[in-house]
Amino acid sequence: MSMNIVSKIDDLVKVNTVLISVSDKTGLETFVPSLVSINPEIKILSTGGTFNRLKEILGRNADARLITVSSYTGQPETQGGLVKTLDFKIYLGLLTETYNMDHQGDLGRTGAVPIDMVVVNLYPFEKTVAKRDVTMEQARGNIDIGGPCMIRAGAKNFIRVASVVDPDDYAPIITEIDALSGMTTLEMRSNLARKAFAHTAQYDAGIADYFARCSFSEIQGSYEQIV
Repeated sequence: MSMNIVSKIDDLVKVNTVLISVSDKTGLETFVPSLVSINPEIKILSTGGTFNRLKEILGRNADARLITVSSYTGQPETQGGLVKTLDFKIYLGLLTETYNMDHQGDLGRTGAVPIDMVVVNLYPFEKTVAKRDVTMEQARGNIDIGGPCMIRAGAKNFIRVASVVDPDDYAPIITEIDALSGMTTLEMRSNLARKAFAHTAQYDAGIADYFARCSFSEIQGSYEQIV
């Protein structure tokens, strides 16, 4: 299997499609309307509670701009939100390269679109396990799977995608893309990728540390029945 070797990229990339799926919804009320104001044609993919919050924020503009991930992928969310964003069209949209004609062919074949920005923050695992008498099921339920995958995919493809993990970055991002008519720079995307990889590394380290502190007897005792 040959690797993709990229020799041509763009410094400036227009943000036409954004995927937003966040646990911490702080700052969305200013960030998202600003994105729409900068690019009135922008499309926003979202899931679950984030979708509902964005629908409130966008009001009358929601129907024209906001799309559920399940509508985009054609796959409904599973019970309890177990699987929402782990879909081929999502990752093709995040990982596709502008000047790779095979990738462009895959987009056309599947009806996928390039995703130019992914805005994700993760389930609050460390806050959850810091609580007194937290159960294994509460801890296990707060291990985010789709979020880290999207963050890493966007960060890997920083040559085209902005991977945003920190609400504190919303304001400077808006300032920069507003000045550039809705486009991100390679410098911005690479800086965001650096932060994104550090974020997922810290998240995984917290999970590993929790499991390192749990004995098998504690895990076993967390369940009423083992059959």
